[in-house]
Amino acid sequence: MPNLHDLRGTLSSQGALICFNGPFTHGIIEELGKAVRKYLEIEEVQKSALMDVFSVYIEATQNVSNYVTRDQWTADERLRLNAGIIVIGHEGDHYVVQSGNPVQAPDAELLRQRLDRLGALDKPGLKALYKEQMRSKRGPDGGAGLGLIEMARKASAPLEYSLVPDQAGLTFFSLKVIV
Repeated sequence: MPNLHDLRGTLSSQGALICFNGPFTHGIIEELGKAVRKYLEIEEVQKSALMDVFSVYIEATQNVSNYVTRDQWTADERLRLNAGIIVIGHEGDHYVVQSGNPVQAPDAELLRQRLDRLGALDKPGLKALYKEQMRSKRGPDGGAGLGLIEMARKASAPLEYSLVPDQAGLTFFSLKVIV
């Protein structure tokens, strides 16, 4: 078990304001969302920045939970895939939303392709892609692929990500959004 004093010091020194690690449920996402919004209101963050940070938080947490709602996962796979992390903090003058969760290899490759494509687009290109996706049919997972595009549109810098394979045959996907 980690030393909580040291963990808190590490998180604070790196600008973390809110951190959650564990299984994501609708209730947890909702309660953390309320906490995020309240914290930003107390900090008197501009309304537009508050909405951007909150929007990215919602998209990031939904991204984590979407990987475990697919019918093909067994109960054991759902348990392993649902172990995610979200951290919201400061980096200089910007807010940062970071999320991470295990994904299966095919999903990891799809994420790499989508994020590389998004990274090559400027703001007008992201807007055009968003409109294109809005007109397209839903994917096999039920989503229209708008979450990552929306986060890239709200970001003040290109999305940063990493994909790290683990011993269980899964890949840990980390995403960093600077707002």
